[in-house]
Amino acid sequence: MPYFIIKEDRSAGYTGFVDAAPKWGLPGILNCPVCKATWGAGFSYPCVDLSPVEALADFKEARPEPIEEYERLCALVRPLLPPGALLEPGTTFGPSVGKAQGRFGPFAMNCSWILMVQREALERLQAEGVRGLTGCRAELRFRQRNSPELLELQILPMGRLHRDCLPPDYQPPCSRCGRSFIPLPEEMLLDASTLPNDRDLFRLEDFSGVIVCTARFVEACQRLGLDGIDFKPLPSK
Repeated sequence: MPYFIIKEDRSAGYTGFVDAAPKWGLPGILNCPVCKATWGAGFSYPCVDLSPVEALADFKEARPEPIEEYERLCALVRPLLPPGALLEPGTTFGPSVGKAQGRFGPFAMNCSWILMVQREALERLQAEGVRGLTGCRAELRFRQRNSPELLELQILPMGRLHRDCLPPDYQPPCSRCGRSFIPLPEEMLLDASTLPNDRDLFRLEDFSGVIVCTARFVEACQRLGLDGIDFKPLPSK
């Protein structure tokens, strides 16, 4: 099955702009005892509610922490995650909270890795049989009347890049904190053996900022006239 990278598309003239951040998050790692890196990237789970966690204040401020503290906080949130979810330093939870303005199309993006969709568009895609679409309402304050209802899609990490598109001197991730020191390749190639067969939208496990969809997702968007995003073919092997 063909796959595609999803990018924001402003060619339709939409002026919508979102300035928001997730409600909660894991800290980054401070000076990993093995690779010595201080870092945080992580995934995004907007539909995960951390309200049941007792030490909720520990998830409200973005900061680096020693790896032992990071692992303690991971243990608190892991029971709340959906099946297949992964954790990394900097992983966020809960809907985006902030403000928005302008004219929005069916799809919108906050930064380049958070995909939002208007409720009607999401329901139409689900009715078309597009698999694995889950969203929750973003907590946005709009300046204009008749503001749209934007849902933030929860996109699980499911696939990886193929070894052939990585540098010849590729080194595996740090054995302690999991950090990879490889920049995103210009020419990407998916590892077909790692790709899901039960969903049409996912993000890469090894590069969390890359959102991937199937041809089924693309065809449904085109058939329904849903714009605001663009699709770039992504080969697999």
